[in-house]
Amino acid sequence: MHIKCFRVENFRRLKNVRVDLEEDRTIFVGANNSGKTSATHLFQMFLGQQPRQPFQIYDFTADCWESFNAFDPKSGDPATDLPQITFDLWFEVDDDNLHRVLDLLPSLDWTDEPVGLRMVYAPRDGVKLVANYNEARAKAESTTRNEQGSYKSWPQNMVEYLTKRLQHEYEIKYFVLDANECTDDLVPKDGYEPFFLGTHSSGASKIIESIIKVDFLNAQRHLSDADSRGRSEDLSKRLSRFYERNLQKLDSDVDALAVIADSEERLNAHFAEVFGPTLDRLGEVGYPGVANPGLVVKASFNAHGILNTSAKVHYALPERSGSGTVIDQTLPDQYNGLGFKNLIYMVVEVLDFHQAWADAEEDRPPIHLVMIEEPEAHLHVQLQQVFVRKVLEILPKPESEFQTQLVVTTHSPHIIYESNFKPIRYFCRSASLSGPHLSDVKNLSTFYRDEEEATREFLQQYIKLTHCDLFFADAVVLVEGNVERLLLPLIIDNFVPDLRSSHLTILEVGGAFAYRFENLVSFLGLPTLVITDLDSVAVTAADQPQGDGQEDDEDQEDDEDQEGEEGQEQKGKAKARASSCHVDTPGAVTSNETLKQWLPKIVGIEDLLAADIDLKMPPSVDGPAGLVRVAYQTREKVMWQGATEERAGRTLEEAFALQNLDWTQSTDGKHLGLKIPKAKELSIKELHDKLFTRVKNFDKTNFALGVIATINPTWKAPGYIVDGLEWLRERLELVTPIEKQRDVPQSAGSE
Repeated sequence: MHIKCFRVENFRRLKNVRVDLEEDRTIFVGANNSGKTSATHLFQMFLGQQPRQPFQIYDFTADCWESFNAFDPKSGDPATDLPQITFDLWFEVDDDNLHRVLDLLPSLDWTDEPVGLRMVYAPRDGVKLVANYNEARAKAESTTRNEQGSYKSWPQNMVEYLTKRLQHEYEIKYFVLDANECTDDLVPKDGYEPFFLGTHSSGASKIIESIIKVDFLNAQRHLSDADSRGRSEDLSKRLSRFYERNLQKLDSDVDALAVIADSEERLNAHFAEVFGPTLDRLGEVGYPGVANPGLVVKASFNAHGILNTSAKVHYALPERSGSGTVIDQTLPDQYNGLGFKNLIYMVVEVLDFHQAWADAEEDRPPIHLVMIEEPEAHLHVQLQQVFVRKVLEILPKPESEFQTQLVVTTHSPHIIYESNFKPIRYFCRSASLSGPHLSDVKNLSTFYRDEEEATREFLQQYIKLTHCDLFFADAVVLVEGNVERLLLPLIIDNFVPDLRSSHLTILEVGGAFAYRFENLVSFLGLPTLVITDLDSVAVTAADQPQGDGQEDDEDQEDDEDQEGEEGQEQKGKAKARASSCHVDTPGAVTSNETLKQWLPKIVGIEDLLAADIDLKMPPSVDGPAGLVRVAYQTREKVMWQGATEERAGRTLEEAFALQNLDWTQSTDGKHLGLKIPKAKELSIKELHDKLFTRVKNFDKTNFALGVIATINPTWKAPGYIVDGLEWLRERLELVTPIEKQRDVPQSAGSE
């Protein structure tokens, strides 16, 4: 038996979302303020141990406040018109646990459908709430008439009233859900009224408490707070609690108590015995590893004050001797690094959670949900990966009718990519900043299931090997190669500085592979800019397939590993048929798979140059402007020796040279590698021809580093890149009010 999914409405940023949970481990990811922590707080407030965290008016989604204040006490129905927080839990139930959910079965005709429970934070008594509010408003109005100044008595509206009185007026109510009365997405159908079980005060909460136990391991917040119950808590105290609650003690052993009075040796041996299995579990997550001190517990006379006053955790330093390695010197726990302390604390805490669940005096709930917030604190990359991979393995193997489910919230790409896409739940913020700040949740197991295997495996390997922060970004920029990756941050700083305030992830994927990200960025809903090259080639065979055209220069290197032996044979044929050429070559086509297969799905170079913004940024399925835009070389004005022409480069390096001829052909720009001998004697066309040949056979990385190393740069960025970045800025709504006013005609803005 396990939690299949949960749905929440009107809770903070989570206006109406469904989150599916894996049977063993689920990872919540997303940018800051995307709702990950809210999803865990939801469980704390509805299912946490007593006393639970109380609800506040601020826990309602922001647009609910308007609904509260719009409520008419005279004609409104508080049971339906006042906002409520809804929390639906759906379970997959096996035969061994069917007896535990009898109270939740909608009928005797149940046949393996998910079992659902709805919890609603709603008014206790709507009529009484309205009466209490009217009474408070009457007192406020009478008081206000006798007051002067700007102060107004409480409450002026329903939100103000519930800010103080919410816990008295609202409570949790419980309902049985019938999967047969819900859609395939487990949303109750219109007109369906779930069966009312009771309220929290009437004891209905015991039903869910008998099914699931929830524990929380919060993120470390106060590293030096000795009274904190977070991970900064003294490790000795934490182990003391674990000992008191879970391990065998010596209090009834008269012989041992006598030995304690005489010597610490026996007590230390006892500690070594009872803590041994626990400390050994640390090896599963990489502690102590290589060249780190071992962990021991040393006693000092008093067994009752264990690990608080009479004993402490120590780190044993190995000392070499003739007979081998012996533990001789120790240091108190505060002398170990924060990372290992955090790791040890989390392991002990998870073990303690499990032991408390396993040793439950009353009926043991079949589901144990453990929520760990940001386990990566102070841990280096390898420890992060080991922890998330091994955390479930350190627990004893569960019995068949019991299940531990783990939920981890994280900002660490190293934790994410230790797994495949299936356990990831991506929390994304609303695309528009003009409305309420809401979030949606994407289930990447759906993407994993629907995406073709080859593309799925490529994406998983790419993301894992590069450790990119795709799931934490505001937007993503896919670039052609190393030069674009190196120069793009500099172009942003100099030409579109507003983007520095956003969180961009720049992925170097090449023109041959960028199209494989199409479904992923669409699924995630991330604003995406694809910066690529025209890569024009001249076709010399009439039967040349459009999808196989490959140039005979450096662009072919991007595609070398794309196919197997059959693909390589096709490439050999393509190489004989096509070669790189000028952009203005009649009949030229692109060899860039991104332009052919993704955006704008055009092959001819002339058609690509003529493509308007609608083709480069097609609308989404819903109709409005899409979230993906492609940027490639376009015709721009080129000035040289008093002459002006419109020309387009084939690659970034060529386009950059055309836009900066005065610099690249000067002595100051010689280090870029683009200087052509006797350039001043050449026309723009002749110089372009020379640059076309030069760019094919020069060190691109040195060129990029040369641009970066330039002091007091005055160069111009290629227009197609700047245009794409400005689109991304507008898509992220980073245009300031002053900049928006610049686009308004003067007459429209004047009084």
